[in-house]
This record gives sequence, structure tokens and C-alpha cells, in this order.
Amino acid sequence: MTKLNNAMSKNFYPIHWAKNPHLQTLLPRIFRRTPTIKPIWQRLELPDGDFIDLAWSENPEKEQAFDKSRLVIFHGLEGGFQSPYAHGMLKSAQQNGWLGVIMHFRGCSGEPNRQKRIYHSGETSDARYFFHWLKQKLGNNPTAAVGYSLGGNMLACYLAESGKDAYIDAGVIVSAPLMLEPCSMRIDKGFSQFYQRYLLNKLKRNATRKLIRYPGSLPLTLLQLKQVKHIREFDDVITSRIYGFENAIDYYQKCSALPRLPRITKPTLIIHAKDDPFMTPEVVPDVTHLPPNIEYQITEHGGHVGFVSGSFRNPVMWLEQRIPEWLTTYLDKKTHAYSVKTLDT
Repeated sequence: MTKLNNAMSKNFYPIHWAKNPHLQTLLPRIFRRTPTIKPIWQRLELPDGDFIDLAWSENPEKEQAFDKSRLVIFHGLEGGFQSPYAHGMLKSAQQNGWLGVIMHFRGCSGEPNRQKRIYHSGETSDARYFFHWLKQKLGNNPTAAVGYSLGGNMLACYLAESGKDAYIDAGVIVSAPLMLEPCSMRIDKGFSQFYQRYLLNKLKRNATRKLIRYPGSLPLTLLQLKQVKHIREFDDVITSRIYGFENAIDYYQKCSALPRLPRITKPTLIIHAKDDPFMTPEVVPDVTHLPPNIEYQITEHGGHVGFVSGSFRNPVMWLEQRIPEWLTTYLDKKTHAYSVKTLDT
């Protein structure tokens, strides 16, 4: 039977004065303004002549790295190593003795990507290539992935597409907009418009750098880009045109992960907060339709990739406790070796 954990008082206590969803969403950027880990950067060249940048918790070329379990981290829209949840989880992976790595989507590491394409919520080819490369480069050690927001929807799509052939042993999906169209409408209302402006400005700055560095690499001009006022419009004039969707709505409908969840066969944990200002009730799956390998956990509070507990003087990033604790079963090498042996026999 699929596990459903609604008893959040047993697991997550938001800071008593910070139950507000917007505070929960913004607090990590206050408490985690500066990363506490210095990453090892690596550029991975892709078959099509483009590249993605990797931020490792330690040098993957060192001998001890080959013997460690691995945690791959996928960031959200216009995120990256500097995102508090990303460098926080990278540090957590290191503390747990795992080899952690943040795979930056194309153009999200500070330098425009070269090709006439970007990234989106359902674009899984780069993740698939990276997982395959990782397995070839470092061997078959236990490997898990965690995806946040857009990266979470992408990870769910990858797991559903790959089924039992996925290159990872387990996945965690956090604050993912599993139904893209209603989420695009939600972020266009009320205080959530603040997040839309913030993210849209980052999208446009990134696209501007790309057009200046590689003229003609996007299907519009700088003047047309300047006139874009909504993320949905950005997806209409850029994302959908690059990837052959009819429009933004067609893209949202075809790349939403929620309908695909029943096809996931790997152990998966999905975490949502009821008060997430990016989300709507449509993203909450019907647990009776989920396979037994998916555990769904919905919290009363937490905001969007927030989940801050503890106190002002001693804040606790709950996700950095909850996720490693859940993943330990799948990243423990002794447990993994026993399960593989059992399956083989």
C-alpha cells in the first residue's frame, strides 16, 4: 500500500513565528545567504556540442570518490549552486559520506549555453546522458537523485520514462509543479506575482546574455524579449518554439509529471507543502493511484522549498535531515549489495 504521511506534527515543526508560507519560502535565503561548502567545478561537454556544468562536493577524480555512494541534485527554475537548497543538500551529502553533485541545466551556471536550446520541466535528455556518463565514469555504486521544483518535475518525468531502466536507485521530488498549467496560473495571482517577477527577470537576464553572446540562438530579438511580461508568455515565445510545442499550454500539458507517476518503478519520495505559494491542489496526487514504491508526504506548512524549523538563532533546514534519512536505505552500500545479490539469485 502506498504510504501517505499527513502527520506532520511528528516530523516538521516550522519556526513558531514563521508559519507564513512566504516567510518559509524566503527564510532559507536569509539564513543560507553564503554557501558553507566550496564546490569542485567541472564542465561536461555534450554530444551536440553544448555543455553542462557540475558542482561536486569533492574532487570526483580522487580515488576515495570512486568508492562512495552518489547523490545527484537538480535545481529549480533559474537555480544553481548558489540556491540555498542546492548548496545545503550538497553539504549534507558530504556530511553523510556521499559524493554529491549539482547538475546545472544548460545556461544556469553563469555562462550562456552554445546551442539553440535551453531547458524546461520535461527535458530529460541531459539528465539521462549525465546519469549514463556518471555510471561509466565512476561505476555502479548506489546512486540517488533529488529534484527541487522544476528539477523535481523533470526528475519525475525521467523516472516515469525510464521505469526499471532508470540509472538511479531512488529519487526524491520536492515542491514540484506536477501540473504545470494550474501552477502557471497560480503564480500570476496575489502575492505570488512577486515570485513571478523575480523568476521572469532572471529568465530574461539569462536569455539576454545568450542572445548577446550567441545572436540568433533564441527565436526572438532582444526587443521582443524585453516586452515579455509573464512566464507563460516566455514559454509561449521561447520554450514552446524551441521544442516544437504548439504553445505554452501544449508544453505544460505534455510535460506535467503528475499523470506519469504511476509509471515510476524506482523507490521515490515526493514532498509538498499545502501552503506552497507556487502550487494548487491539482498538484496533489491521488495516492490510491500511486504504486507502492512511491511515498507521498504533504505538510501543513513549509512554503516553496522552505521547510525551516528550529529557531531564529539556530535554524534547521528540515529537508536536509528528512531527505538523507530517507535515502540512507538506498545509498547504504551494504544494504544495496545485499538487495542486488538477492535479486540476482
